[in-house]
Amino acid sequence: MPLLKHNAIVPDTWVEIDGETPLPASGDVIVPLARLLENKDALSRRRNRLGVRLGNTDKPESLGGLLPDLSVIVLPFPAFNDGRAYSLARKLREMGYQGELRASGNILPDQLQFMLQVGFDAFEIGDRFPLETWRKAARQMSLSYQRGLFRRDPEADIWTERHADAEPWLEQPHAG
Repeated sequence: MPLLKHNAIVPDTWVEIDGETPLPASGDVIVPLARLLENKDALSRRRNRLGVRLGNTDKPESLGGLLPDLSVIVLPFPAFNDGRAYSLARKLREMGYQGELRASGNILPDQLQFMLQVGFDAFEIGDRFPLETWRKAARQMSLSYQRGLFRRDPEADIWTERHADAEPWLEQPHAG
């Protein structure tokens, strides 16, 4: 499946392993949360990078001290109107997760800005929309009215953000 990162299609070097399949001898793997929690010692000893796929009902807190060991966390969108992954992404970023957050499943270009705002930085986009549609969606809106984690100044309002380089407007005294 095509992987969109930084407005470009990039190779996906990760292999997803289910709960039963033996791990390959080498290579980067993504495992389900249950398998990660059951085999965390063995998985953390592997030389290659490790990732996890969370379900929409999984609690990010269950990852506990494992966050620094994870290079990618995959969050599913089973339906375009199922937004639980937005909450999971934001929670993971608030917990300090610095690695790749990947959106997987039924995602649409018009949701891209919202996904970026909560911390997603990689997207399994499929073949439904051409790359140019995704690129256009990434350029359509660079600022949001909601305060977020990924603005220059999370406490600044949007007027300040939009006018950061503008000359200050001096208020004129009222007549009469």
